Amino acid sequence: MDGPAGPSCCARERRDEVTTPMKRLKVNECEDSCQCDRTQGEVKIKSKRFGRGAVESGLTHECGVFGAIGTGDWPTQVDIAQVICLGLVALQHRGQESAGIVASEGKSARTFNTHKGMGLINNIFNDEAMKKLKGNLGIGHTRYSTSAASEEVNCQPFVVHTAHGALAVAHNGELVNCSSLRKMVLGRGVGLSTHSDSELITQALCLNPPEGETNGPDWPARINHLMRLAPLSYSLVIMLKDKIYAVRDPYGNRPLCLGKILPLGSSYAYKQSSSKHAAVLMNGCSKNGVDDKAEGWVVSSESCGFLSIGARYVREVLPGEIVEMSRHGIRTVDVVDRPAGKHQAFCIFEYVYFARADSMFEGQMVYSARLQCGRMLARESPVDADIVSSVPESGTAAAHGYARQSGIPFMEVLCKNRYVGRTFIQPSTRLRQLGVAKKFGALSENVRGKRIVLIDDSIVRGNTIGPIIKLLRDAGAAEVHIRIASPPLKYPCYMGINIPTREELIANKMDSFKLAEHVGADSLEYLSVEGLVSAVHYNMKVSPSDGVGGHCTACLTGDYPGGLPDDVDW
Repeated sequence: MDGPAGPSCCARERRDEVTTPMKRLKVNECEDSCQCDRTQGEVKIKSKRFGRGAVESGLTHECGVFGAIGTGDWPTQVDIAQVICLGLVALQHRGQESAGIVASEGKSARTFNTHKGMGLINNIFNDEAMKKLKGNLGIGHTRYSTSAASEEVNCQPFVVHTAHGALAVAHNGELVNCSSLRKMVLGRGVGLSTHSDSELITQALCLNPPEGETNGPDWPARINHLMRLAPLSYSLVIMLKDKIYAVRDPYGNRPLCLGKILPLGSSYAYKQSSSKHAAVLMNGCSKNGVDDKAEGWVVSSESCGFLSIGARYVREVLPGEIVEMSRHGIRTVDVVDRPAGKHQAFCIFEYVYFARADSMFEGQMVYSARLQCGRMLARESPVDADIVSSVPESGTAAAHGYARQSGIPFMEVLCKNRYVGRTFIQPSTRLRQLGVAKKFGALSENVRGKRIVLIDDSIVRGNTIGPIIKLLRDAGAAEVHIRIASPPLKYPCYMGINIPTREELIANKMDSFKLAEHVGADSLEYLSVEGLVSAVHYNMKVSPSDGVGGHCTACLTGDYPGGLPDDVDW
C-alpha cells in the first residue's frame, strides 16, 4: 500500500467550514499532466471530515467490530471476554487507535461491564481489565477514526441508557447522510456529546419507529427504521441485556460474517462442499440457527480470527439483514431491501487491501482473489524481466499470481521491518527522504543485476514507491518495473475509508507514463477496472443473481452506490 496519505490528524475537530470550488472540467482541461475527468460540483469540506486523509500509512479502514454470545444455560462455559479480545486482535489491522469491549451477564438491563482505551488491544486489555469484563455475551470494537477526532471520548462501543435499559453499539463504516440524521436527532431534543456516527446511531435507535410500539420496545423495528433513515454505510453489532443484533446495510458495503463456537475436540476445518456451502451461505444454519453442537456464536467484520478462537465460519450477514443472536442460537428477524434498481455495493478494496488474506468473502478467500488479480495483471501488462517480487505484505499474493501467469520466478527483494510504529520522528529533510529505509531493507544478493517486476496493491499519493525504487537501484537492480494490482485511485470515499481529496490522489495528476518517470521506474502499469472485477468474480461461489456479488468501485470510477448525497461534507 502506497502512502503516506497526509500529516497527522488534528487533535480537535475543525469547527470552521472550508469551501473548495470545483468546476466541471473535461479531460485535460486541468493542468497539463492531469488525466482526470472532474465531474463534481462545488464540494463543502466540513469539520467532520476535514483532514480525513491525514495519516502516515496509505489507506485505512475505519474499524472492525466483533461480538460473541454463549448458548444454552448461563453462566456460559465460554470465556466471552477472552473470545472477543482474541477476535479483536485478529481485526487489529482494521484499526490501531483505540479499542473497547462491553459485556453483559444477561441479568441486569441497567448495567454493562465496560473497558475502553487508546492504543493497541494487547496494551489496553491487561489481566485486571479482563477480570471485570464478566459476561455471557459482549461486543467489541477496534478503531481508526475517519469521522471524529482520535480521543478517548470517541472510543467504541458506545453505551447509552434508555428507558428500556442499557444499549451498546459498535459500528464499522460511515453514515453517508450523517448531517441530516444529526439534525433530525437534535431536533427531537436529543443531546449528542461527540461527532461520532456511532453515538448518532445509538440515539437514533432510541427513537420510536413510525408504526409505534405496544408491548415495550420493538428493537428489530427500531433497527429497520434506522436502516431506512440511513441506507449506508455500516456494519453494526448492537447489544441489549441478553441479545446481540448483527446488522449490515442494505447495500452490503461493509463486511460482516457469522461463526459458531464448537466444543473442544471438534473439527474446525472449513467445509468446501459447494452445494452445502451455498445452502449455508444463503440460508444460515440448520433449524434456523439452533445447533446443539454450538457452544456459542460470534459475529465479526472478518472471519480471519475464527479458527484461533475455536469457531467455524458459517456465512456472511446478507445485505440489509438483521440477525438476532441469543442463548438459543441465531435467526434472521428482518431484511431491509435496497431502493428499487440499486445493486449490492460491497467495497472492492476489501479484496485489494483492507481485509486479511485468510478472510472469507462471498464464498472465496481473499488470498485467492488477490492471486487472481496478479494473474490478470500479468495478462494485461506483461514485461520481460528476471524476477517478480512484491512490496510486502499486501502485494505478495498478487505477485505470486503474476509470477505463475508469466512464468517469471518469484523472489523476495524487500525485507520488512515489523517493529516500526505508526509515528516516527524524522528530524531532518534527509531522513524524511530516506523514510522508506525505516520500513524496508533490500536483499541485495537477490537484487543485484536483475530486471525486477515489483508488485504493489495500490498507489495513493505516490510518495512511497519512489524511495523503494531508489532502494532497489542502490542495491544493484538493473531495471525496476512497477505493476499495481488495482486500478488508479481517482475519487474520494465518504463511506468510511480515508481516501483523500481528488487533488491529493496522484492518479489525477499523472498518467502511468509520467508517474513512472516521476518515481524513477522503467515502467508502471495498473490493473484495469474490468480486470479487477473479473479477478474478484473468478472464484466466487455465489452469483449476482443470488442477491450478492455487486461491488462498489466508486473510488476508481466515481460511480457511488447510493448516488452523491445532498449533504455530503467532504
